[in-house]
Amino acid sequence: MNRPNVGIVGMGIYIPETKMTAKDIADATNGNWTEEAVKEKLGIIEKPIPGPEDGTQEMGVKAGLDAIKNTGIDPEEIDLILCMGEEWKEYPLTTSGIYIQEKIGAKNAWAIDIQQRCCSTVAALKIAKDMMIADEGIKTAMVVGGYRNGDFVDYTDPNMSMMYNLSAGGGAIILKKNYDKNLLLGSHIKSDGSMARDAGVEIGGTINPINSNNIDEAYKSLRLMNPQHMKDKLNEVSMKNWFECIDKAFEKSNVSKSELGYLAVLHFKKSMHKFMLDKLGLNEEQSVYLSDYGHMGQVDQILSLYLALEKGKVKDGTIISMISAGIGYAWAANVIRWG
Repeated sequence: MNRPNVGIVGMGIYIPETKMTAKDIADATNGNWTEEAVKEKLGIIEKPIPGPEDGTQEMGVKAGLDAIKNTGIDPEEIDLILCMGEEWKEYPLTTSGIYIQEKIGAKNAWAIDIQQRCCSTVAALKIAKDMMIADEGIKTAMVVGGYRNGDFVDYTDPNMSMMYNLSAGGGAIILKKNYDKNLLLGSHIKSDGSMARDAGVEIGGTINPINSNNIDEAYKSLRLMNPQHMKDKLNEVSMKNWFECIDKAFEKSNVSKSELGYLAVLHFKKSMHKFMLDKLGLNEEQSVYLSDYGHMGQVDQILSLYLALEKGKVKDGTIISMISAGIGYAWAANVIRWG
């Protein structure tokens, strides 16, 4: 008996119109960074930031509607919505997936939110595939969400330069069981809890609640809470863990890593992007460097694949790997056979 497969029907994207340029970022650092260094070192030409209507959930809705438009599927066909959107959203303790379900007309679906910071999309795709194979009733799934954690960035904090690229937007990806094309193959995810509290929003939870004295600081308190530990530990394990995830995802897919033709990777500094491509034997044409978008968190992988299809970098037969890393710390990779 043939094992069921799960394929990608299509994607949707939402990008806010408001932009922050390299010069704006440099200015916000009070001269710690020059415009040139923001462009060359951090690899940011400009990035979208949220306008007044761009709530986290709302951007997920817009991306979901775009995916429905692009694929022509009936929203009532959707059985499952896994929301990978961020916890920073319009109203705390509301379930984003359920809000998106209502707004896109997916009234036959059930929805749940999934959180692993910037690894949430790759993790949600794995979970969706596993659920579809395990449950006969789930034939069509949507992974969807919005992101605007850049709201919390304090550009005057030199420790935060790794997060100056945080931007805003939404992404959605639709999966179908036994679609027989654009197949989602193996995935591998790894997390290391020794860095679980090295970075995060320091003020606003139950340990440091917002009060009248700290309110202004609270809304700019995404920071490295243990910068030295995080830096040392990442230098020690990050690349090793990432390549382990890539290797294992290819092993699970029964595909040789040498077949890799496109890397859908998050935005990080330019030198790191080049290093990654070199290590994987890829050239600049086999990826999209998101210098005009910054780092939209877990939306990056969807955006990268979306742009690659638009630019003709992915064709029938291309082997794709989506790779991601998220504070906490987590690393993830999957393999997709396009066409």
